[in-house]
Amino acid sequence: MATATTHGARNHARAQDGTRTGTMPVVPASDWPDAAPATPVWAETVAGGNYTHRVLARGTELRLTDLTGDACAHLVLYADGRPWERLNTADTVKVQWNAYLGAGRLLLSGQGRVLASVTADSSGRHDALCGTSTLRRNTERYGDGTPQSASPAGRELLKLAALKNGLEPRDLPPSLSFFQGVRIGEDGTAEFTGSAGAGGAVTLRAEQDVTVLIANVPHPLDPRPDYTSTPLEVLAWRARPTAPGDALWDAAPEGRRAFLNTLDFLTARGLA
Repeated sequence: MATATTHGARNHARAQDGTRTGTMPVVPASDWPDAAPATPVWAETVAGGNYTHRVLARGTELRLTDLTGDACAHLVLYADGRPWERLNTADTVKVQWNAYLGAGRLLLSGQGRVLASVTADSSGRHDALCGTSTLRRNTERYGDGTPQSASPAGRELLKLAALKNGLEPRDLPPSLSFFQGVRIGEDGTAEFTGSAGAGGAVTLRAEQDVTVLIANVPHPLDPRPDYTSTPLEVLAWRARPTAPGDALWDAAPEGRRAFLNTLDFLTARGLA
């Protein structure tokens, strides 16, 4: 179909209506073809070297799935409408006395409040220490790291996601990575452990209204010479936030304090 004229371009664009590809958002999310725990509010498959973003309501559950074994979801969270309250990876690690993510861990802000909790994990290969790739690093490794290149850097993609939510590059904190693991040796060196394989999934629960930014790019410690990044499935549905009496609420004193800080803040604002 010729697209040299405005009419031709319009007709070509309209001919794509209803087309489905392997990596794309599903709108409305309720049209997601596969079974889900409840009616989805966000359903998308993110291509390797791409990004996505969404605002999720408190209590929403978000499941990320590494479909073929080489996805790496670099995640940043913000309290929606309060960009100064954002994911703090240092506090997430030190407050919980654990550098490794998994079921039962909390993703904390710098205000000592819970942004999200990890409710399920079948991968076990994650990283809270290294952050994502940069323009300079990818340019050195792959020849280019710009967003439109064949090897975009995670930070460059997160900048774009941030801008679409009224955020600036200076608002970007260090990210967490899911599905490509790192372990710290006795001598303090970081060992890249890679993927657990296809089908690994992690489920997060939003404990406040949150803005979610995700870049699906290779981990910065991935030693493979080629830029290797495969599709990431993103599925979210309405649920309820963690509440007093839930096992996760009382799993550890530090976590209980963080939940209490969160509830106290939300109650004062009439949000809980």
